[in-house]
Amino acid sequence: MARLPERALQALADFLRLEAAAGIVLIAAAALALLCANSPLQQLYDGFRGLPVAVVFGELRIAKPLLLWINDGLMAVFFLLVSLEIKRESLTGQLAGREQLLLPLACACAGVAVPALLFTALNHGDAAAMRGWAVPTATDIAFALGVLALLGSRVPSGMKLLLSTIAVVDDLIAILIIALFYSHGLSLAALVWAGAALALMLLLNRRGTTALTPYLLLGAVLWVAMLKSGVHATLAGVATGLMIPHVNRRNTIPDAVEHSPLEYLEHALHPWVAYAILPLFAFANAGLVLGGLRLQDAFAALPLGIVLALVLGKPVGIVGAALALRALRWARFPAGMDGRAMLGLGLLCGIGFTMSLFIASLAYSDLRYEEAVLGVLAASVIAALLGLTWLRAVLPKQPQGER
Repeated sequence: MARLPERALQALADFLRLEAAAGIVLIAAAALALLCANSPLQQLYDGFRGLPVAVVFGELRIAKPLLLWINDGLMAVFFLLVSLEIKRESLTGQLAGREQLLLPLACACAGVAVPALLFTALNHGDAAAMRGWAVPTATDIAFALGVLALLGSRVPSGMKLLLSTIAVVDDLIAILIIALFYSHGLSLAALVWAGAALALMLLLNRRGTTALTPYLLLGAVLWVAMLKSGVHATLAGVATGLMIPHVNRRNTIPDAVEHSPLEYLEHALHPWVAYAILPLFAFANAGLVLGGLRLQDAFAALPLGIVLALVLGKPVGIVGAALALRALRWARFPAGMDGRAMLGLGLLCGIGFTMSLFIASLAYSDLRYEEAVLGVLAASVIAALLGLTWLRAVLPKQPQGER
C-alpha cells in the first residue's frame, strides 16, 4: 500500500490508539451486560433497557424505551462518525488512491459476500431467519484492534492499516445494506421533510459554509424526519456526515485552517463514541440470558450460520481475495505481512459484534433475536481467540533491543 503523508500517518496512529483502547472498554461492557442479565441484577437490567423516555417539542412527541433511544438515537451519532471517517479517507486518506483502495476494497467485498452465502446455505429454508442474512457481514474495528493491541509491537503497522481500512469499507457496505433492506412503511410526507433538510445541508456545503452548527441542527431535523419516514433513523447520521465540509480539490477552505470542519467534528466525537456510545450500546444489547440455553441451541441453524459465517466465511473471503490479487499482481501485501499474517487478519475480521448486533436488532424482534445474539457473541469470542493465538504463533518476536 502507498505511503501516506506525515499528517495522515499521525491521524491514523491517534485513531488506532483510541480504537485499540476502546475495544477493551467494549469487551468489558459486553461482559458486564452478560453478568447483569444472568444474576440477581436481571430485573434492574431489564428495567434499565425498558425505561420509558419521551421528548416533547410543541406538537412533536417521540416516546421510546431507553433501548430504542440508544439504538436509534445514539447509534445515529456513531454512524455520523463512521460517515465522517469514510469521507475523510476517501478524499485525503487511505482510500483516496486506486493502489491504496484495491486490496482492502476487494477483501471487504469478499468478506461480506462469503459470510452472507454461508449463512444463506444454512438458513435458506427459513424465511424469518433469512431476514438476518446481513448479520455476519461486518467487522467490529474497535474490538478487532483491541485484540490486535494485545500483541504489542510485533504487529506491523501495515496490518493495522489494512484491518482498519477493511473495517471502514465493511461499515460502508453495512450502511448500504441497512438503507436498502431494513427500511419499511415509508411515509411520503416525512421523506419530503428529510429531503428538504438534506437539500439545505447540500446548499450550505456548496456555498462554502464552514460553521458546524447549521449542519448539526439540520441533521437533527433530518433524524426526526427519518425516524418518522420508515427509513432507519441512523442513516440521518450518515447523510449529515457526508455534508460536512472537508479539504479537497473542490472545497475552498483556507489552508491556514489547521483542521477542516469534518476533522474537527471527527476528533470531537471520537472519544464520546469510543468510550460512551459504543460501550452503552454493547451493555444494552449484549445481555443474553444464558440460564435457559441448552447445548443444542448453539447448533440451531441461525446461530450456527452466524458463527460459521463470521469465523470461517470472513477469513475465507478476505484471504482468498488477497491471494487472488497478489497472484494477478494487481496488489501487494503490506510490508511485514505474508500469507500467514493475512490469515490472522482474516480471523480477526470475524469479530462482528457492534454492527452485527445492530443489524440483528433490525432483523429480528422475537426469540430469534436471542439466537442471533448468541451467534454473534460466540463467533466474536471464537474469532478473537483464534486470531490472537494464530498471530501470536506466526508473527516474529521483536528483538529485545528494538522494544
